Amino acid sequence: MADQYIFDNPLTRYDRVEPPVQHQPMPGVQGEMMPVPDLGEATYRGTGRLTGRKALITGGDSGIGGAVAIAFAREGADVVIVHLPDEQADADHIIDEIRDAGRTGVSITADITDAATCRAIVAQAVDALGGLDILVNNAGKQVAIEKIEDLTDEQFELTFRTNVFANFWLTKAALERLQPGSTIINTASLEAYKPAPDRLDYAASKAAINNFSKGLAQQLAPRGIRVNVVAPGPTWTALQVSGGVSDDQMQHFDDESTYQRAGQPAEIAPAFVFLASPESSYVSGETLNVNGGMVTP
Repeated sequence: MADQYIFDNPLTRYDRVEPPVQHQPMPGVQGEMMPVPDLGEATYRGTGRLTGRKALITGGDSGIGGAVAIAFAREGADVVIVHLPDEQADADHIIDEIRDAGRTGVSITADITDAATCRAIVAQAVDALGGLDILVNNAGKQVAIEKIEDLTDEQFELTFRTNVFANFWLTKAALERLQPGSTIINTASLEAYKPAPDRLDYAASKAAINNFSKGLAQQLAPRGIRVNVVAPGPTWTALQVSGGVSDDQMQHFDDESTYQRAGQPAEIAPAFVFLASPESSYVSGETLNVNGGMVTP
């Protein structure tokens, strides 16, 4: 595979993952997964679509967020990523990729489930980059629980604090810095439309993100700030090996999509690039579904 612009059969563009059953403590380390997800390190080719832009990406150390960070840097953006302490090794890898692209790369170790921390993250990112014009709310928590009786109050709240509350706090803080032409991109999920029965809290949080984003897009339109959503389908990331799916679901992870293979983070990143770039100037309040042919409303 030369780069993301090659023409080929999308069903066979990437091999099936066919992962062995594996477990890691949350939040999971991508570098220890089998196989390691493809973030586009060897394939993503930038064309200058984000030259001079300044981006903040939560969950930018691995998976979809990591692939987006690499793509943004190769398109000419400086990037700050946010991650948890246990994800430092993955974060170092992404920062190396950003700097290899000739851009400024900064990692912030922080827990986004606290409002004051989210405000501090934005301030740090602005100081590090000299401004901010792209916010990607991507970090997410997903833990599969078979029965609602076993879904604790603590987990339900923590899922929403990570996936929804942090989105709200970071966005509020960033709006003090964002100028006309800036973009906010939020990560939802296929689960917002087709909730898995063992991911009640996760799916509900992703539906909330989708709804929140569409309302916010209308509110911010007069300010010239666009808000959009990317809703990935089954994608091979550290979420799967750190309690996000059952063992049976992991073994059959490739079978969920119409393409009969799991998506790779490298395939999701171009959607974020499109929504961050001026070429999508007439797109706001949109949800771009990237899910291997799984039809959504």
